[in-house]
Amino acid sequence: MESDRLLSPIERSWSVNPNFGSIERTGSCSSNGSSGGTCTEPHGGTIGFLCFADGETEALYAKQAVVFIEDAIQYRSIDHRVDPTSLCLYRWYYSDICQWILNLNIFVNLALAFIEKPSSLSATSDVRYRGATWELPCGLTEIMEFLTFLVFIADVSVKLLVGWNEFVKSKWLLCYILTRVFPSRWTISLCFMSRGKIRRILRPFFLLQNSSLMKKTLKCIKRTLPEMASVMLLLAPPLSVYHDSQADAEWRKYFRNLPDSMTSLLVLLTTANNPDVMIQLISKSAYSLFFIIFTVIGSLILMNLLTAVIYNQFRGYLMKSVQTSLLRRRLGIRAAFEVLSFQRDLTNQTAEPMGSVQSVTFLKVLEEVKMDHFCKNAIREKVKSFYNGIISVDQFRRLFDELDKDTVRTHPPVPVYRSRCLQVLQVAVSHRYFDYIGNVVALSNLVSICVVLMIDAEKSGSDRDDFFLGAINCFFILYYVLEIGLKIFAHSWKGFLSYPSNIFDGLLTIILLVGEVSTFYILLD
Repeated sequence: MESDRLLSPIERSWSVNPNFGSIERTGSCSSNGSSGGTCTEPHGGTIGFLCFADGETEALYAKQAVVFIEDAIQYRSIDHRVDPTSLCLYRWYYSDICQWILNLNIFVNLALAFIEKPSSLSATSDVRYRGATWELPCGLTEIMEFLTFLVFIADVSVKLLVGWNEFVKSKWLLCYILTRVFPSRWTISLCFMSRGKIRRILRPFFLLQNSSLMKKTLKCIKRTLPEMASVMLLLAPPLSVYHDSQADAEWRKYFRNLPDSMTSLLVLLTTANNPDVMIQLISKSAYSLFFIIFTVIGSLILMNLLTAVIYNQFRGYLMKSVQTSLLRRRLGIRAAFEVLSFQRDLTNQTAEPMGSVQSVTFLKVLEEVKMDHFCKNAIREKVKSFYNGIISVDQFRRLFDELDKDTVRTHPPVPVYRSRCLQVLQVAVSHRYFDYIGNVVALSNLVSICVVLMIDAEKSGSDRDDFFLGAINCFFILYYVLEIGLKIFAHSWKGFLSYPSNIFDGLLTIILLVGEVSTFYILLD
C-alpha cells in the first residue's frame, strides 16, 4: 500500500550511502543517542558514512531529496549514486546548459554531412547558375567531428560514473560505448588518408540514444514487425499461384515471375484501384473470380487486420510506457519522502509521529527544486495550509498531484476607453469573427497568388507583368498591418503578446512587409 513505509528507520540508512544503487544495503546500525555514530556490516566491518543527522548529513539529505523530486518530475530513474560528488555531477549533467550543449553537439555531428566532401550544398538549386562547390579547408570537418567525439565521451563517462546499475541494464548505453569505439578509426583514417567513412553510418545513433521518444518508437516498431509479418504471410498462398510462366501475353507483363507477381498484387491491394493490372486479366472467368476474391479478402480483411495489429501494438506499448513513467514518478516522490522522514526520525526527540516530514524542511528543499513556478507556488500554498506543520506520506504524495494539472494562463486586462466609438471598435476587434475574417483574407491572398502564377506559367520571364501581383501583395500586406494594429489597440501590447497566434501573425507580417519594401527598393534602383 502507498501508506505503508517502504523501509524502517534503520533500513533507510542507504540514503547517505555513496554506493546506493551499486551494493547490497544490508547491515545494522548502532547509536548512542548522540549526533554521531557508525553503521556496521553483518560481518562487523565499518561502512564509512554517518547514520545521524549532523550538519553535512542534513545537507546531503536535502540534496538527495531535491534530486529525487527532480527525477520524479522528469520521469527519470532513481537508481543512481547519491553521494555528494555524484549528486552535484548528476544535477550539473541535467542542467539546461549541459543539455543544450549536448543537443547542439548532436546537431553539429549530424550537420557535418551537408558540408563534408562530396557535398552538394550550393547557393542555388538551379544547375544553370550553380558555381563551383565550396570546399572546406583540409582537416576542418575532422577537427569538428573530433570535438563532438570528445563531448560524447564526456557524456557517456558521466552516465557511467553516476549510475552503474542503470548503465549495465540499458542496451542503448552499452551500444553507446561500442559506437564510441568505432570512431577511434578516425585517427587511423586521418593518418593514412583513408577515404572510408564508416563512422558516418553511426551518426544517427547519437540522436536516437539521446531521444526517449525515438527509442520508444523503435521499440514499438520492433514489437510490431513480427505480427505484421505473420499477417502478410497470409498473402503468400495466392501470390504463389503465379510462380509458373504462362502463355498469355498479359501474364508476361505483370506476372513473369514470383517477385513481379508479388509486386503487382501488393500494388493492387494497397492502392485499391489499379485497373492496368486487373482489367486486362479478367477476360476469363477464372481470372476475374480470383481477382475479385483477392481484392475483397485483401482489402476488407487483411488490410484491416494489419491496421488493427499496428494500432494494438502501439496502444499497448504506449500504455506500458505511460505506466512506467508514472511508476518512476511515484518512486521518486516516495524516495524523497523517505529521505526527509529518515532525517526527521533520527533527530526526533519528541512524541511526534514518525514517518512524516516537517513543512519547514520540505519548503527549504522545494526552493532548490527545478520545476515550473506555477506548480511550485501551488505546492507551497498547499504546504502552508497544513495546520500542524507535519506532512504525512499521503499528504506528501498528494502535493505532487499539482504536476499533472495544466497551467491556467490569464491574459492581461484589456484597456478601458471612455469613448463610445472606441469601445464599440474594441468589442468588434476582440470578437472571434474578426479572426475568421482575417483567415478568409489570408485564404484569398493565397488563391490570388496561385491564380496569377497559373496565368503567367506559360509566359517567359521578360513577358510577365509583375505589377498586378505586386499590387495584390501590397493590398493584403496593408490589411495585415491594419489587423495587427487593431489587435494591439483592443488587447494592449502585453495582451497582444499573450496569444501565441498573434506573435506568429506579427512576425509573418513583419517579414512580408520587409520583403515588399525591399522589392520596391530594388525596382526603384
